[in-house]
Amino acid sequence: MYRSGAFVADHVTPTTDEQVQPNGVDVTLQAVYEQREPGRIGRDGKDIGTRHRRPADPVVEGESIDEVTDENETYYLPPGGYIVQYAEIVSIPDDHIGFIYPRSSLLRNSCMLDTAVWDAGYEGKGEGLLEVHHDIEIEAGARIAQFVLAEADHEGTYDGSYQRENL
Repeated sequence: MYRSGAFVADHVTPTTDEQVQPNGVDVTLQAVYEQREPGRIGRDGKDIGTRHRRPADPVVEGESIDEVTDENETYYLPPGGYIVQYAEIVSIPDDHIGFIYPRSSLLRNSCMLDTAVWDAGYEGKGEGLLEVHHDIEIEAGARIAQFVLAEADHEGTYDGSYQRENL
C-alpha cells in the first residue's frame, strides 16, 4: 500500500506545503551532471564514470549580479542523457520501499526520468537519469519528480555504497 503524502513528507527534508501531494512529495532539481568517461559494472564491484557538473545560465531578476543566487540558475539541456541530483534528503523508513516517478510536466516536454528502487534504510540526496528528447530549460529548484513510499516486507536494511550519498 502506498502511503499518504503527509506520511512521505515526514521522511523528506526540506519540504514546503506546495511539494506535499495526496500520495507523495515533489522533489526538486539541485544540479545537472554529464557523464564524461565510461563506468564499469562487474561481478566484483562497480565504478561510476567521471561526471562534470553542467553549467547553468543565471537568470538575472535583480538590479545587480549580486542578487543572482544558485536558486536562480536555469539549465538549458539539448537532447541527451543527464544525471540529475535531487535537492531533498530522503530517509526510507523500515518496512517501506521508495520510488521516484517523473512529474507529468517532464513527460509533456519530451523528457523521461529513469530511477531505481530505494530500499528500506537508505538515506541521502538521490539521483536519476534524465532523458531529454527535445531541448528544454529547467530551473534549479523546479519540481521534477514525485517521491512515494509503499509498505514492504524486507530482510535487513540498506547498507550499500550509496548510503548517505551527496550529503
